[in-house]
Amino acid sequence: MDAEKKIKALREELQQHNYNYYVLDKPQISDYDFDMKLKELQQLEDQNPDLFDENSPTQRVGGTVTKNFETIVHDQRMYSLSNSYSKEELEDWEKRIRKSVDGEISYVCELKYDGASISLTYENGRLSRAVTRGDGFQGDEVTSNVRTIRSVPLKLKGDFPERFDIRGEIVLPYEGFAKMNAERVEAGEEPYANPRNTASGSLKLQDSAEVARRPLECLLYSIVGNNLNIKTQYEGLEMARKWGFKAPAESELKSSIEEVFEYINYWDKHRHDLPYETDGVVIKVNDLHQQDELGHTAKSPRWAIAYKFKAEQESTTLDKITYQVGRTGAITPVANLQPVQLAGTVVRRASLHNADQIEKLDIREGDTVYVEKGGEIIPKIVGVDFTQRDPDSSPTVYASHCPECDTELIRNEGEAQHYCPNTNGCPPQIIGRIQHYISRKAMDIEGLGGETVALLVTAGLIHNYADLYTLTKADILPLERMAEKSAENLISGIERSREIPFERVLFGLGIRYVGETVAKKLAKHIKSVEALMAASKEELENIDEIGERIAWSVGDFFSNAENRKNVERLREYGIQMEISAEKLANQTSILDGKTFVISGVFNKVSRNDLKKLIEDNGGKVSSSISSKTNYLVAGENMGPSKLAKAEKLGTQMLSEDEFLAMLDK
Repeated sequence: MDAEKKIKALREELQQHNYNYYVLDKPQISDYDFDMKLKELQQLEDQNPDLFDENSPTQRVGGTVTKNFETIVHDQRMYSLSNSYSKEELEDWEKRIRKSVDGEISYVCELKYDGASISLTYENGRLSRAVTRGDGFQGDEVTSNVRTIRSVPLKLKGDFPERFDIRGEIVLPYEGFAKMNAERVEAGEEPYANPRNTASGSLKLQDSAEVARRPLECLLYSIVGNNLNIKTQYEGLEMARKWGFKAPAESELKSSIEEVFEYINYWDKHRHDLPYETDGVVIKVNDLHQQDELGHTAKSPRWAIAYKFKAEQESTTLDKITYQVGRTGAITPVANLQPVQLAGTVVRRASLHNADQIEKLDIREGDTVYVEKGGEIIPKIVGVDFTQRDPDSSPTVYASHCPECDTELIRNEGEAQHYCPNTNGCPPQIIGRIQHYISRKAMDIEGLGGETVALLVTAGLIHNYADLYTLTKADILPLERMAEKSAENLISGIERSREIPFERVLFGLGIRYVGETVAKKLAKHIKSVEALMAASKEELENIDEIGERIAWSVGDFFSNAENRKNVERLREYGIQMEISAEKLANQTSILDGKTFVISGVFNKVSRNDLKKLIEDNGGKVSSSISSKTNYLVAGENMGPSKLAKAEKLGTQMLSEDEFLAMLDK
């Protein structure tokens, strides 16, 4: 047999053995025999470098060094899930589902594994890239590191789509985690805190050979792409297994919410029998067409929800209450605790939220308090052990002055939090606003991190985000840990931020209550910062989903002379202060004031494209029909209840062609 045939045969054999061992958990040869075959393949590849293949089993050992991880935009957004903590919340979710879609509804229950989210792209059956979740819109490419994970197939089996993404969770099994920690302790090193953080940190290691030494696994749960010919979530999981992916066998198809509860109850008791960390159950509508009908909110799919198991709870002593100042001036009280082990991490601090929460729970310094992780992520105090309280203790008196600048705090009527009104003179507010401005979802200034911002402010080099554009390399080189290359990267990152589109600039300004979604809505309707500054409160409130609170906040921000001055400076420095001509060219007001509901399957454009067309032309898309609905855009297989409701209300119906013709007019 010639070398090329021998190499091909060995690769196929080893890939099958790898699948048997890491995915099916049914090895058919010994570890020794596997290693001998791998060694033979490595020798043949070394002798025939022209036959190199990045997806060969020999490449699993790593060796690639990645200095900087490239940021990649996801083809399709990775949404986060909304959480529920009670059966009542799940029942409410199910009622909303039944109101919105027709026909029988079944659910897929999947365990919610606690790891690092990943999106894998396959082209022609080969792994082409692996990208972390990041902010859901874009993440870091970690392909070299993910190639080392044995349960990730480098080449697929069977009949698969030409190109698709598959999403999952990178996890570290308990057994492997314990072995890693035993080795670290023996070497005199600190043990890792918990499997989740260790798995997440592994993906960003610069040396893929180090990643290869870690027993990571990849559990896949969702396939996304175009023309996949998959009709249900459960069918997608079965297809994934046939192609060679490790899709957990614990996933089950349920026909009612009662069966979903049975699944939850079972795994709440048996989750500790699993080889991986899990913190809940994900429930998904099984039918992909129904998923499409339900759509998404700004953050989460409406067709899926996570039920979180009851959080782990411990008691410890509250030593001291301190106060933190946020970028908006909001004051957050923090409980400084005697360290306590909780859900795999050592907890030393917990949020107390606000003065009302402290008063409601009657929390005092010196108390023995009950601490748990909300959703097993953020530590919080949920109660006090009054039997342990010192009889001489005094109720907590909430701070009256800012802990950073000593300005007297204010509390607006109807609000829970206290605020420091010293907007332009309070250091944490100044630093926080600039850190928000440079963040990934806003101006995304590479080479400039939160610590560097603090250094620049402390050194007196900048006092606001407009000052960033006056910095020179000579200014920043004297800063601690700032080398020539770092200084160049920082200045280059600031220069590139001039290209960031208006909606992200608007988000970056840090106007209270103007988050990412609101900023996009304002930018789309108002078009420029100049028009926004001139807009009346009534004009803003007339924009869909912009209420009195947001309108007031925008007006308050621009009534501040310092803010107006900084915005004007940003404009002078070339920052995008209006929607680009290219974007404007794709927008009209043809559908202004009109509300549409989309239902069914379409042939010429996808549902997402239809939604975009409506919004780009001034219309609003709603998920349900009401008296305010102007048009129902009806595709094939439209739900009968939507049709009946539209007929009852006299809602005008448009076919796909009729809708597109309306735009052409």
